[in-house]
Amino acid sequence: MSSSISRKELIRKLKTLGYSGPFSGGKHQFMKKDQQKIRIPNPHGSGDIHVSLVKEILMQAGVNIDIWNKA
Repeated sequence: MSSSISRKELIRKLKTLGYSGPFSGGKHQFMKKDQQKIRIPNPHGSGDIHVSLVKEILMQAGVNIDIWNKA
């Protein structure tokens, strides 16, 4: 995984892994798979998401980094 990823690429990979969305939430948009909801960063700002935040999102989703890299 590189040092950052675009929001568009984050959403594309999550969709590949079976998540739908993004949907509007309170302060953040989210994506969901079955009953699980994963908050994703808002679309404003630089657009790139640092690898440390991506890793937190993956941990919350229970997604292994090897599976993520193959998505």
